[in-house]
This record gives sequence, C-alpha cells and structure tokens, in this order.
Amino acid sequence: MKRAENKNMTSLDEIINKKYGKRGAPKREKWEQEFESFSLGVLLEEARIKLGMTQEELAEKCGTNKSYISRIENNSSDIRLSTLMKIIQQGLGGHLKLTLQIE
Repeated sequence: MKRAENKNMTSLDEIINKKYGKRGAPKREKWEQEFESFSLGVLLEEARIKLGMTQEELAEKCGTNKSYISRIENNSSDIRLSTLMKIIQQGLGGHLKLTLQIE
C-alpha cells in the first residue's frame, strides 16, 4: 500500500539539511558526530536499566566510578574505545559490534 505524499510536511532530513547543511559540510559532520555520541550514551543507559543496574553497580563492575558512567550517559564525556569495550563486556556482559559507513 502506497502512502499519499503530503506536500505540507517536512522530513527530518530536510530540517537537518536546512539547519546544518548537507552531509559532508563541516557543521553537519560535527552535528552527526555529536548525535552518535548522544546515541551511544542512550544505548548504554537503556542496557544498564534493562539489566536492573544502577550507575554505581555498573561502574563497580567495570572498574570506574559512578560520575564517569553518568557523564557518558549524558553525553558530557568522550569515551575511549578500550573503556567502552570494558563497560560493555565486563559491566554489561555484552559484546560491541561496530559498523563503518563510507559514502
């Protein structure tokens, strides 16, 4: 079934393009990077909550402190790949899978 197009609606991509430029533009690339960091924090928080863990419990399991976990979840701190892997593997009991997109 086809959806009828509504000419009065603006897509999210159109809004982002207008505000930050098209992909490849420096302002847009900065926004994309910040969005990925934000998404990572949300994913970690959701996993922690799903497992019924507090930030303090997660921090203890992976050898860091609660404030660092909080900063990651709130996109207030950069995270090293090795630290991310430790949080996911030791703290959450998961595995990290990465993808690479080249356009």
